[in-house]
Order: sequence, then structure tokens, then C-alpha cells
Amino acid sequence: MSINLDSWRQLPAAQQPEWPDRGELDKVVAELQGLPPLVFAGECDNLKADLAAVARGEAFVLQGGDCAETFAGATADDVRNKLKTLLQMAIVLTYAAKVPVVKIGRMAGQFAKPRSKNTEIRDGVELPAYRGDMVNGFDFTPESRVPDPWRLLRAYHSSAVTLNLARAFTKGGYADLRQVHAWNQDFVIESPAGKRYEQLAREIDQALAFMRACGAEPEEFHSVEFYSSHEALILDYDRALTRIDSRTGQPYDVSAHMVWIGERTRQLDSAHVEFFSRIRNPIGVKLGPTTTPEDALALIDKLNPDNEAGRLTFITRMGAPKIREHLPALVEKVTASGAQVAWICDPMHGNTFEAPSGHKTRRLDDVLNEVAGFFEVHRDLGTHPGGIHIEFTGDDVTECVGGGAEIVEDDLALRYETACDPRLNRGQSLDLAFRVAELYRSV
Repeated sequence: MSINLDSWRQLPAAQQPEWPDRGELDKVVAELQGLPPLVFAGECDNLKADLAAVARGEAFVLQGGDCAETFAGATADDVRNKLKTLLQMAIVLTYAAKVPVVKIGRMAGQFAKPRSKNTEIRDGVELPAYRGDMVNGFDFTPESRVPDPWRLLRAYHSSAVTLNLARAFTKGGYADLRQVHAWNQDFVIESPAGKRYEQLAREIDQALAFMRACGAEPEEFHSVEFYSSHEALILDYDRALTRIDSRTGQPYDVSAHMVWIGERTRQLDSAHVEFFSRIRNPIGVKLGPTTTPEDALALIDKLNPDNEAGRLTFITRMGAPKIREHLPALVEKVTASGAQVAWICDPMHGNTFEAPSGHKTRRLDDVLNEVAGFFEVHRDLGTHPGGIHIEFTGDDVTECVGGGAEIVEDDLALRYETACDPRLNRGQSLDLAFRVAELYRSV
């Protein structure tokens, strides 16, 4: 039986660019359809199996990376720094929380962003909003802000470069557990989080030395499984990269191992939900504070009718003041239905505010508070807090306030480099990892 992968085209599709020339878009889509897959269906199935373990309460997800990747950021240094931060956070969680960690990057495809307004006004000039490098340019000029479908092709090639680097780093020795000190050499001296990490690294060294003395040298110590993910926002791009798997005859979106639907595009009768219902990747859905239990159950019926473990992850993004109020009913009703889903906390998107300087920012204390609320709800209900989904960078930026090496609002302009939303820097990310490990141990 053939699967209609274009049924979504008959439904309303939110947050899509207004391409000036559909003919040019058709040319790009045709070229994308002929290009090799960025990931393989078997890898997507491996992630699905790992996420099934999360749904059973046997593992924890660490999903993170840039708010919005840029083409200029697909360099060896940038990719290595992000991976280094992700690996350090994963080490903290694995060792301190004693839990297997599924590592998923917001990398190699996170080039498009939904926007609350279609246009942006500066000094009386109104231009189309920046929707990510996949769509238009960041520079505030009429030429830069025109949606250009050829950017979809550049996004593919930039994703390929990033994935190639990530595979090299995670399989080629850089991710070896014996490297735990090397990941920290540039960081430990001036950073409270780095010093705390260095102590943990010394303990890991002692444990490894003991195991080697006993003749144990597991293969798992020398490389890590790393998966890619992005919000599949621009449907023409993800549809063009959907392939029929030769093993199973099933369709997979081979632009990433996991793709998710955002809070702004999760309407049940929308093109995004329809498209996601047809692909076999592990998928996520962002759930904000307006989500009702009925909404969640309807999404489960549409996106995971066979109740396949590992298929569906709910990524909650409530905001620190709201999570303890709104999350319990969702988790309670979904659990009572028997649905197998993994629950992950996105503590970033509900906690953004504008500083007096005009910079969008987030307080690390608010991020930590939302994570704490997420754990409290699951502890009270006897369910599994399955992971965190964060926006971070491996660079020493000043975009979020707070942390061990405290950044205050007056510091924001020093290194405010994000193309969209504020990200945790490396020290703040490690602060968060240690806090999450403490919370996990207390569940």
C-alpha cells in the first residue's frame, strides 16, 4: 500500500515563508530530492529504541544546541565546542546521576525559526522577520530579508558538513572517556563549574584505572552515539528529504534522526501534524501552558496510534511560574491512558524576557526553577522525568543572566552573539547539568 506523503498540502501550514517565486522553489526541491540522505533509517530506529528506554524510565535524554544554527557556524571549532559542552554535560549526568544518557544535538538542521510576527520594525523601517538562515538573511536590509529558496540547498550542505564533523569527533577518539580532562583544559582555571567538573573527572579517571587493572576496557568507553534533531518547520525541505526505507518500505525524514513540531504549529488539523503522522522517525511535540490533556491525547492518537514506545516524545515548555500548575494534569491523563511517551523539559522557551538594554535574555535561576518543577511533578505522580531540551553554545557568550561566574544584565552586550534566542554558555550549561543530576538522584 502506497503512503501519501503529500496529504499535508491540503491543510493550513503555519510559519511557512512567502517564497517570491514558486518556480525557483520547485527547482530546489527537485535537487534536494536527488541528494543522498543525511542520516539513515536504521540510525533513526536505533534512536527510537533508545527513546523507548527513556519512556520505560531506564534512560535520560540530553537534547541541546543552538537556538538557530547559522551557515557561518558550520566550522570545525564551532561544532567541536558545542559537542564538547554536550559531552561534558552528559558525563556529569551519567556519572553523578548514575543514568544512561541519550545524546541528541539541536544541530545539523536547526536553520529555521518560527516567529511571533511576520515583520520587524527598526527606526520606522518595516521588513520581513528573520526566519533563520534556511529562509533569509539576518542583516536588516530589504535584499537580505527576501526569502530565498536556494538557501534550502545551502542548509542541506551545511547540515552535511556539521554531521560529518560530529561523526568524526564522536567516533574518532575525541569522545573517548579518557579525554574527560582534555575537554576541560581551557576552562577549569577561571570557572566554578569547570572546577567542579574537574573533580568529577578525577573520580572518573580513578574508576577507569581500576577497571583497566581488572582487565575491563569496554568499547562503549571509546566513542558515543550522537543523534541529530531539528524543528521540521519548513515542510517543503523535510518533504524533499523524505525517503522510502529499502528494508521496511516505510518513509523516513532523512534530514535528521529526530524531528519535532513546535508549539506554534502543533494544531491537530495542521499540515505539520499531518506530515509527521506519515514519517517513521522518532518525533517530538512541544507543549506549552495552553495545552489541555485532551490536546495531548488527540496528538497521541494522530501521531502514535500503535502506541509504539520511543516513537513520541512530549517536550514541555511551560515557563517557571506555570509548570507546577499545568504539567500535572497532562502527565496524569496521558499516563492513565496507557500511552507510551517520553517526557522532556524545555526550560528555555517559557522564560524569555527583555532586559532594559533591549536584549532578549533568560535567567538561569528561572531555567533551574522550571527543571525543578518538572522533576517535582514527575516525582509526585510516580512517573519518569525523561530529559531536558536546552539551547546552549560552547562559547563564552553573555546571553543569559546568572550562573556560577555570574553574568548580570549590564554584561549582556559584551558577547551577545545569538541569531535569535539567548543561549546558555558553557559554564551555565554545566551548572545546569550538576543541578539536574542532583534532582535525578532525589526522584
